[in-house]
Amino acid sequence: MNQETPQPNFEFVALMAALMSIVALAIDALLPAISDIGAAINSLDPTDNQLLVTMIFLGLGLGQLFFGPLSDCYGRKPIVYLGFGLFVAASIICVFAPSLEVMVVGRILQGIGLSAPRTLAISIIRDTYKGDYMAKVMSFVVAFFILIPVVAPAIGKVILDTMGWRAIFYIQLAFGLLVCIWFWRRQPETLKPEFKIPFSKTVFVDGTREFLKYRETIAFTLISGLVTGAFLVYLSAAQHVFEDLYHLKEAFPYIFAGLAISIGLSTFLNGTLVLRFGMRKLSFMATTAFCVIALLYAFIFWNAPNPNIFILVSFLSAQFFCLGFMWGNFRSIAMEPIGHIAGIGAAINGFVSTLLAIPIATFIGDFVTDSVWPLFAGLAICGLVALLIFMMVRRPKRMATA
Repeated sequence: MNQETPQPNFEFVALMAALMSIVALAIDALLPAISDIGAAINSLDPTDNQLLVTMIFLGLGLGQLFFGPLSDCYGRKPIVYLGFGLFVAASIICVFAPSLEVMVVGRILQGIGLSAPRTLAISIIRDTYKGDYMAKVMSFVVAFFILIPVVAPAIGKVILDTMGWRAIFYIQLAFGLLVCIWFWRRQPETLKPEFKIPFSKTVFVDGTREFLKYRETIAFTLISGLVTGAFLVYLSAAQHVFEDLYHLKEAFPYIFAGLAISIGLSTFLNGTLVLRFGMRKLSFMATTAFCVIALLYAFIFWNAPNPNIFILVSFLSAQFFCLGFMWGNFRSIAMEPIGHIAGIGAAINGFVSTLLAIPIATFIGDFVTDSVWPLFAGLAICGLVALLIFMMVRRPKRMATA
């Protein structure tokens, strides 16, 4: 192991996971409370209330455009602190929101604030590691990160039942404060002085031009957006599906946790296998399986009623098991050529993938009313387009090898 690629330690992996996990807590802990929040702010349409989930992703996408370039100019740590400060202000807006419109504004601002720790955690990892080894570290970070979605809905349900939905926001703030203190005390600045870019009006334009030079980076940014959009349909509709269609309000947090475990398990396996098989091969196989599973469901249940809950969960578990071999590897492949602009590179990657994911999720989600079939149809379509792009990028390499 050379000096440029130090041996990762448990604390580094856990801290990076914690920075990313605040996003998961802000989204998933609120899922059991969405109907209660809707009643409190006089918004009784379940489709409208899905905005409380999808709009935080809009903020995550927008915020990266500001915080990524700024981190390349001023360093990673100061920008993380700035993001935490905005998150605190946004959470207060959500707590006292009198209507859905104000709550949505608060959620967008929450997303903008949280985009700093989420994006810059990736930049910090890229500052420190590269190649398949970066994918290995990223996989273990995501595996730890998945622990939050596993427990967040259950935690949110307990808080909701004992203290009310506003207390969920207070718990998020307390967790964010602890992570911020930990980050301040234990994580050194990773942006080397020679890589700092002087701030100018053209810093974003110059970074975008550099980003667009790399074909693989562009391709896997688009692929990430397609897959994230497909998953976001599930995330925004999960409460409606399990509580309204299947009448499993009490069991919903546990079903959600079980499906998150499926992603966490495959992510951990990816971390152990990626150095042996390579991130491209593993993610290609997973993307193929992702498409096959979604198509199988769409074919079997075409014009059929919703299946038994155990069948539905089995299909979703298989689908999400594939995601663990896709997300981290896609991001690592996209980031590999752009380590010299890791801040703005991670920002553009995250923004474009989010910008692509939100309309996909909104469009498909409108069809998930009485049937779960549109969810799998959306997963199949997004997966097939992603697979097509993947194959187009791979083809020249095969020809070059031949």
